[in-house]
Amino acid sequence: MFGGSAVKLCKAGHIVKFLSVTNGDTGHQSLSRLETAKRRKQEAQCSAKVCGLYEYEVMDIDCGLEPSVANREKVLRIIRNFAPDLVITHRLSDYHPDHRATAQLVLDTAYIVTVPHYCEDTPIPEKTPVYAHSYDHFTDPRPFRADAAVEIDSVVEEKMNMFRCHSSQFFEWLAWNQGFKDFDVSKLSAEEEHQFLLRWFERFETAANLARPILLETYGAEAGAKIKYAETFEFSEYGTHCSMEEFRQLLQP
Repeated sequence: MFGGSAVKLCKAGHIVKFLSVTNGDTGHQSLSRLETAKRRKQEAQCSAKVCGLYEYEVMDIDCGLEPSVANREKVLRIIRNFAPDLVITHRLSDYHPDHRATAQLVLDTAYIVTVPHYCEDTPIPEKTPVYAHSYDHFTDPRPFRADAAVEIDSVVEEKMNMFRCHSSQFFEWLAWNQGFKDFDVSKLSAEEEHQFLLRWFERFETAANLARPILLETYGAEAGAKIKYAETFEFSEYGTHCSMEEFRQLLQP
C-alpha cells in the first residue's frame, strides 16, 4: 500500500525502510512453512532492490502474530534505531489478524518511543515520528479517512515490478486463494500478465477517486483531475502532531 510512494521518495533521495513483522510462513498452498518463509524473505530483498529501499527487514516471527509486550519491544527498538520522520502501518480495522496485531504493536510504540526507561538499550530519537495508516476499504467501525494522497500513475511499472518480485504471493498464493487453482503465470503473454497485475490496482483507483479533492489541491486542478491511481494515508493522532500541510509534505518527494 506504500510501494509507489516509496519508489518516488527513494528516487528523490529519501531513506525508506520496510518492515514485515512476520515471516509470512503460512501464506502458501503447497510449500512448507519453512520453505515459504525462506522464499518470502528472498522476495522481499528483490523488491527492496527494485524500489531502492534502504532496507527491507523481515522479523523472525511466524504468522499468528500476538500483540505482546515482547513483540512491542522488538518493534519499538526497530523504530528507535531507524529514527524515521514518518511511520506507516495498518488500521486496527482489518480482515487479517496479523495486520490488526501489527497495527496494535506499532500504535503502542507511538507514545513509549519517548519514554527513557522503556527499552533502555535503545536511544530515544531526537524527533518523535509522525504516525499514519495506509488505505483500506473497511467501514467497521468507521471508513478510512484520506488525509493525504500520492499519485502513482508515474510509477506503475516500478510498483508492478515490486509485485513481480513477490511471485509466491501474487502469482501463487493469492491466485490460488482467489479461486485460480491451476494458475500458471508462465503461460501468460506479457500483456495478459500485465492485465492480471492490474487487478491489484483497482484499490488504488478507488483510493484516488475517494481522495480526489486532496489530489486536486496537491497537484493542481488539471493534473489532479487526470490522476488514475493514488496511494492514500490517514494521519494518526497517536504520534507527534503536525499540520495537515506538513503531513502531506512528508509523503511528497
